[in-house]
Amino acid sequence: MKKNKKREFQSSELVKSFARIYGFEDKLLAFEIKDFLAEYLDESLFNEIESVNINDKIILIKINSPLLKNDFKMRRSFYLKKFQDKFGEEKFTNLQVL
Repeated sequence: MKKNKKREFQSSELVKSFARIYGFEDKLLAFEIKDFLAEYLDESLFNEIESVNINDKIILIKINSPLLKNDFKMRRSFYLKKFQDKFGEEKFTNLQVL
C-alpha cells in the first residue's frame, strides 16, 4: 500500500507564502512591527498608535498623542535600529512619524 506524503505547514509559513504571491509582504511586516510595539510599549502608549504601514522601505507610524509622537521623533534612529535588528536591515531605510 502506498502512503501519501503529508505536508505540514505552520500557519505563519502559509500566510507568508500567500503574502509573497499576492504582494502583501509589506502589510504583513507592518503587522509584525505593530505586534513588536505592543510588546515593547506600555498598553496606554500603544493605544495611541493609530496605524503602522510600510511604503518604499519607509516605516510610517501614525500616532495620536503629541507626547508619544515627539518621543518617537526624538528617538527615531533608536526605533529604526531596533526594527532593523529585529526584522533585517535590508527591509527598512527610514522611519517617518505622522
